[in-house]
Amino acid sequence: MRTGILPMLPVDLMDIFGSLSMIVLSILCFQCALALNRKESHNIIWTFLVWFCSGLLLFSLSRSIGHILKHLLVSSDLAHVWEGFRPVSGAMNTVAFILVGSITLFFSRVYRTYRRMLEDKKSIERANQKIAKWNLDLENMILERTRDLSASEEKYRRVFENSKDMLFICDVRGIIRDINPTGVDLLGLETREGAVGRNLFEWLDPGEADRVRLHIIKEGYVKDVELNLRRSAGGNLTVLLSGTAVYGEGEKPAEVEGTVKDITGRKQMELQLLQADKLASLGQLSAGIAHEINNPLGLVLGYTKLVLKEAGPEKELNEDLKIIEKHALNCKKIVENLLKFSRATSTTKSLVDLHDLIHDVVEVVANKFKVERVGLETRLAPDLPKVQADPDKIRQVFMNILMNGRQAIEGAGTIAIATSFDRQKGLISIRFTDTGSGIPQEIIHKIFDPFFTTKPTGMGTGLGLAVSYGIVKDHDGEIRVESNPGQGSAFIVELPVIMTDGRKMDHEVMQDERG
Repeated sequence: MRTGILPMLPVDLMDIFGSLSMIVLSILCFQCALALNRKESHNIIWTFLVWFCSGLLLFSLSRSIGHILKHLLVSSDLAHVWEGFRPVSGAMNTVAFILVGSITLFFSRVYRTYRRMLEDKKSIERANQKIAKWNLDLENMILERTRDLSASEEKYRRVFENSKDMLFICDVRGIIRDINPTGVDLLGLETREGAVGRNLFEWLDPGEADRVRLHIIKEGYVKDVELNLRRSAGGNLTVLLSGTAVYGEGEKPAEVEGTVKDITGRKQMELQLLQADKLASLGQLSAGIAHEINNPLGLVLGYTKLVLKEAGPEKELNEDLKIIEKHALNCKKIVENLLKFSRATSTTKSLVDLHDLIHDVVEVVANKFKVERVGLETRLAPDLPKVQADPDKIRQVFMNILMNGRQAIEGAGTIAIATSFDRQKGLISIRFTDTGSGIPQEIIHKIFDPFFTTKPTGMGTGLGLAVSYGIVKDHDGEIRVESNPGQGSAFIVELPVIMTDGRKMDHEVMQDERG
């Protein structure tokens, strides 16, 4: 049994209490380290703290249990048992201490590795930020480029849709893939869908279509090829076709992009201008012939009058001479009027009597109309005011209207000329009424268009009424037509009465003059 147990009791109790306290504190430290590590598992400091507290807990348990066991065995007279267990307890304490020290020493290396990992992580984060920025910039560039492409496509689509020429895309066989609204209208169709999928060359003459197709395949393009286009809605157009082959991966063209321009009006104008040039030449020839005829006519008239003076009272001879004189005078008037119409003069206005101009024109056409069984009637208003006008140009208007009326009459008929004066408006009206076939309502709005004619080629230029319209407008007047098919037509020319001070005579001016 131990001696002197009482003096050692406080020390033993303190040792036991300290050992228990060490166990409790090491457990609390271990729990705290675990809690911190759970919150920030990626933090190497907290990981080290868990390891360190684990070693500390092991050391505390080994040492504290050994001390408590020693006191219990010694106080129970089992010191010899403790003597056998003490080396084990010491070895466990040593192992625990070595473990704690190893953890501490190992941490420095782990910490350096951890720092390098942190730096690598930051580098990766910076790289990721740069990559994210580059991605954002790239996305913005792609978005901007997409917007630019969309705007460009929209712009060229507007050009495509709004072009006044036909624009088309087709394959080398001619199958239409896309076409603009002008092209749809030019082909005589109603919708784009009615054109897409059909062969463009079906609207062309077969020989011309083959020639265009082969030229595109061989040369890669065609330029301003004049073609005849047969519209689905009826009628033919003269067009200029240009096209360029678009090549794909192979050497053969994949598709053709092209334009078709309607030049029908231009071609008609060229033909009509050629006809007008011929008419001008004919006018010059007529003037020359008229001069040549005028000289012998003068001799005939002179000798006729001379023979009449010297002839005796022989009645039959005098009557024959008077007949010769009468017809020679008629021929002379016709020649003089022909000379008037053949002269090309600039507009020179003067005060003229419209009735005189009507008589001049009637004398020119009277014999021709009589032979063709077309009667001429005149109903001229008395006291018609004179107008400021170019007499040659107004004669031309009257002649054009009369000839147009004659051509509208099939067989026998009548053309009536009537004049009137509206004092309220200050307008003189000249009305030409024929008993012809009339004008269809669908073309009546076109009759004053240049080169518009319903006559076969070579039978008319389509310029007469258009020129007349321009002349009347140049005189501040109006020209219009009233017609019903099968009931004849009426052309009305209205010219203003111009006073000496340049004012038009209307109701207000007349009131001022009276007032």
